[in-house]
Amino acid sequence: MQVRHNCIGILGGGQLARMSLQAASRLGISIAILEKHSGSPAGMLTRKEFAGWVDNHILLEQFARQCDAVTLENEFIDASNLYFIETLGIRMVPSSDTIALIQDKYIQKRTLAAAGIPVPAFIPVTDTSEYQKLKKLFGKKFLLKSRKMGYDGYGNAMITSPEDYVSSIEKLTKRHSDIYAEGFVNFEKELAVMVVRTQKEVKTYPVVETIQENHICKLVLAPAGIPKKTAELAKQIAVAAVEAVDGFGIFGVELFCNSAGDVLVNEMAPRPHNSGHYTIEATVTSQFENHIRSVLGLPLGSTEMNCKNAVMINILGRGDGTGEIKNMDKLMKMGDFYLHNYGKKVSRPGRKMGHITLKGDDMSVLIKQAKKIERTVVI
Repeated sequence: MQVRHNCIGILGGGQLARMSLQAASRLGISIAILEKHSGSPAGMLTRKEFAGWVDNHILLEQFARQCDAVTLENEFIDASNLYFIETLGIRMVPSSDTIALIQDKYIQKRTLAAAGIPVPAFIPVTDTSEYQKLKKLFGKKFLLKSRKMGYDGYGNAMITSPEDYVSSIEKLTKRHSDIYAEGFVNFEKELAVMVVRTQKEVKTYPVVETIQENHICKLVLAPAGIPKKTAELAKQIAVAAVEAVDGFGIFGVELFCNSAGDVLVNEMAPRPHNSGHYTIEATVTSQFENHIRSVLGLPLGSTEMNCKNAVMINILGRGDGTGEIKNMDKLMKMGDFYLHNYGKKVSRPGRKMGHITLKGDDMSVLIKQAKKIERTVVI
């Protein structure tokens, strides 16, 4: 279904919405932003900024009626509010039905497993006294996860003892009342694939390797240094995962790869994804532009890389303060790289404040340069 090309609404105004807005503006498409507070990273770049949230259906209708289609920048919005937009005759991409299958990670895993997609072993947790049962099922090491509101390591806990189990149950249920347990995967690499899908076509970006720091994505290496056979398998599994939830738009699919070349889906996100930020400079068509195209039902652009290798490194907050980069002069003297400052007003430890991308031939050199530049940033 192709819609008019006047305005897309985005629920959320963070960095993903900001970069989507920047891609849309090059195509002459305006963006409306709904965020809880005014002056968000995306909201500051558009005149169509709505301050409030989706539980206010009067405001939500005012926002939605400005738009030809609506999308989102995170999957934590209750699907019932997305369905309300659909009842107004306005297209949601992804749909409320798709989000309902994804936002609860236990339901997401169950949906993928039912479609024959490889995932780690998992089971719902309903009783605080189930430790011995779970240990028998998974072994001495396993994870507890919040079914909703988990990201960047928030909502996950590694369990290696009864004490871990009890304290983690208490901690996780403060985040969300429902949790589930998942088997520990002794992976060799963490991979990710961006998949973009419309009613007429589906495309994948190169398989990348993601490297975490304190459960937060720190580095993305594109393409991943894996055999071609493994890369093709990862792409096939990622596409199957998106199809399993009847997904349209862009999706980030996170995967585990072990030493035998087996690939399992860790989780999926129905939106632009941190692992795809490198595509702004390093592919013919960025994940953000293809997301905008897919929301409007337009033909998709090429997902091929325009260089041999690329490295993206996140700029994470180191303490409490402003989001301002305080040594921009020094930073700009450090060679050829692409800097993205998200314009966040407040910095805190581990918060994603921006990212840096480098392109070149030698991956090891790029990694070294990226780390050096990132260490230099004063924020």
